[in-house]
Amino acid sequence: MRRDVVESREYRAIAAWYGERTARRSGVRLIAHIDEGLAILERLGASSLAMRAFCLHPLVQGDAELATHGDQLAALSTDVTVVALAFEYRNIANATLSTRSIATAADIPLSPLAEVNAMLVADKVQNRKDFIACHRGTHPRSDALDRYFALWLERLGISEERYRELAR
Repeated sequence: MRRDVVESREYRAIAAWYGERTARRSGVRLIAHIDEGLAILERLGASSLAMRAFCLHPLVQGDAELATHGDQLAALSTDVTVVALAFEYRNIANATLSTRSIATAADIPLSPLAEVNAMLVADKVQNRKDFIACHRGTHPRSDALDRYFALWLERLGISEERYRELAR
């Protein structure tokens, strides 16, 4: 992983917030989502700005998290571009959560910003990898989640072969 990113203010902020907490179902440390996402972003050749924004996204994605961290944005990042990318990620990702009915991949909005779309690729590849490893066939919404990830990857232009390369 890139040293400039893991030593960044943004990475330190998410690492401090996550601490030793783990995902409820899988038991995987929450910071692993960030670390794996950063590795995928690196494979994509994403910018340092996108990687640092990816670190911030859990701190602003949900309304409760935004309410908690919104008044601390200056402490989370001193780069307005990084904060803007994290908020654009919030905007696009929250427009198509897994609970929303999606008829086709074309129903999923993408960002006009390449950095945000790279962040979405990292998130969806990493989340699908976790889903397949820990939840496929056992989660109550397994079929719907399988379809959700397939539609997102189709919309993002990620073939099954490319998914496997990125998820390694």
